[in-house]
Amino acid sequence: MMTIYDKIFKPKKLVLANDEVVEEKRSRTPLYLLVFVALLVFSLYFTQFDFSKLVRNGKQFWKILFSMFPPNFAYLHSIIKPLMDTIKMSFIGSLLGSLLAVPFAILAANNIVRNRLINQVVRFMFTVLRTLPTLVTALIATYIWGLGTFAGTVAIFIFSFSYVGKQLFEQIETVDMGVFEVIESMGGSRSKAFAVSVIPQLLPIYISTSLFNFEGNVRYAAILGYVGAGGIGVILNEKIGWREYQNVGMILVTLLVAVIIIESISQFVRKKLA
Repeated sequence: MMTIYDKIFKPKKLVLANDEVVEEKRSRTPLYLLVFVALLVFSLYFTQFDFSKLVRNGKQFWKILFSMFPPNFAYLHSIIKPLMDTIKMSFIGSLLGSLLAVPFAILAANNIVRNRLINQVVRFMFTVLRTLPTLVTALIATYIWGLGTFAGTVAIFIFSFSYVGKQLFEQIETVDMGVFEVIESMGGSRSKAFAVSVIPQLLPIYISTSLFNFEGNVRYAAILGYVGAGGIGVILNEKIGWREYQNVGMILVTLLVAVIIIESISQFVRKKLA
């Protein structure tokens, strides 16, 4: 009688038309499943996850959420300036980071700059900067340049530079180089060949990536105030600490409306570019 072990782990035998017997390749799915379960159990033990505590205290989340509504509309006038600061530092940081990323992305692309050392150095720089969380970068920036929106702008600039740069150099390496090589073979310079053949292929993708990056930065910038980097996060942290949840609700509603408007405009532009 075939056991469960035999059904799962033992390879099946197949008989071909010429009476030749072959064994089907053994599936590794059960092994992967066991490894996944083991890692899951270890993670729960290592983090001291307590499901019963999650259930018991989960009602506090809903209690705080419902206490935010209806929001305090009288507090709206105090939100406008911090919100505009958040949008301005997101826009400036995203714009400058996206523009500076272009020459470095070209240096990282091995089909344009055929120097492996330069390619690897620039790619390594993108990797290092991308591994730094924006919140950590903003915290470091506040120690260097002090509290305020300038530190937040620097943090967003660094993230935008690394994110757009990585996306762009990968796109450069996938473009059709046929026209580029033809222009070079006819005596044209590499810069002219790049401007004529590569830029038209990359421009819509570059603008779309930059807009998507800006959308995300508006959301990320909302929490930079927690480390003193200015913007709407400052008053959000303050009102949560004071348990003024109706004011928190008004901040979140205002931020949600701003993000929806920015994303709608960005999606409209990206559709026009597609």
